[in-house]
Amino acid sequence: MRLFPFNKKELLQEAEKNRLVQAIRSAERLTSGEIRLFVESRCAYVDPMDRAQEIFLSLGMEKTRQRNGVLLYIALKDHQFAILGDQGIHEKVGNTFWQKEALLLKQHFTQSRVVEGMETCIKEIGESLQLHFPYSSGEDENELPDDIILGK
Repeated sequence: MRLFPFNKKELLQEAEKNRLVQAIRSAERLTSGEIRLFVESRCAYVDPMDRAQEIFLSLGMEKTRQRNGVLLYIALKDHQFAILGDQGIHEKVGNTFWQKEALLLKQHFTQSRVVEGMETCIKEIGESLQLHFPYSSGEDENELPDDIILGK
């Protein structure tokens, strides 16, 4: 018997997790780029980009061969997020691309379509990675896991 019998509510339902993992796999299918999704309830930092940078480094995302990893960071209860692209992809797409993706996420979030917003953002990031870092058979490997990282 547990001391506290109430169930802790999951940040994402199993079906939502599966849907987002599938979006990551589809987005990475035709690119050497890597996309990671980190979801937690609250951002302990004032600026979610600071938290995203900490996570990016802790996950070793800067160690991809072509420096083409992208982290999508979401703090669900705080309604904060950050999109952080490594040096290789940032040099190709520039600030305008990241701002467009941030606006897309914000629009979905304000309409309470959080999972759909993450899914759409992942798809568009994948398209950009495919354009600038196309898949090359024999050379490409999945350098980072496709799973969703769930924080506190």
